Amino acid sequence: MDETAEVQALLDRLQGGDQGALGELFSRYRERLARMIQFRLDGRLKGRIATSDVLQEAYIDALKRLPHFQTVPDMPFLIWLRWVTMQRLVEVHRQHLGAQMRDAGREVALRPGGALSASSEKIADFIGDLTSPSRAAERAEAMDQLREALEGLDPTDREVLALRHFEELTNQEAAAVLGIQPAAASKRYVRALERLKGALERLQGSEE
Repeated sequence: MDETAEVQALLDRLQGGDQGALGELFSRYRERLARMIQFRLDGRLKGRIATSDVLQEAYIDALKRLPHFQTVPDMPFLIWLRWVTMQRLVEVHRQHLGAQMRDAGREVALRPGGALSASSEKIADFIGDLTSPSRAAERAEAMDQLREALEGLDPTDREVLALRHFEELTNQEAAAVLGIQPAAASKRYVRALERLKGALERLQGSEE
């Protein structure tokens, strides 16, 4: 039985009321959910909040929300599970940061629907972490250009970029998260890369 058939068999069990199937499905997607948490977690909470703790709470939430999933059978399970995990992560931010989440200048901002936005600063930091710190002055200037280019992106284009690159979702999965058509998600992704091309090339050049 291939992976798709195995997942479908587990989903059939889940729809039939077998809660044990949820644990098996959650285990399959655990690493992908962990990537989302690590990318979306506010920098001020790193070292204070463990990814494993968020995942544990998200699993409990998923158990409680199973009746909801059973009413939306057309929603891809990973997208539903990501939504549940995102709601738990938003709650973690509210518990620890409170009113600071409402400050538009902060790293944490909420998109419509209660999801944590992918900020320009967070994306730039993740890209910067992939490069070495040689030629510090040139690298700092290139990073400033990258942040400026990211800030100039349409928020949805920025989200598509984050979903595809940092959460490693497929184009169809990213489209499902954002509630847009796959063709539109693909177009936005290409547009975002084009807008960032110069900044990325300059950053890469500063490391040579």
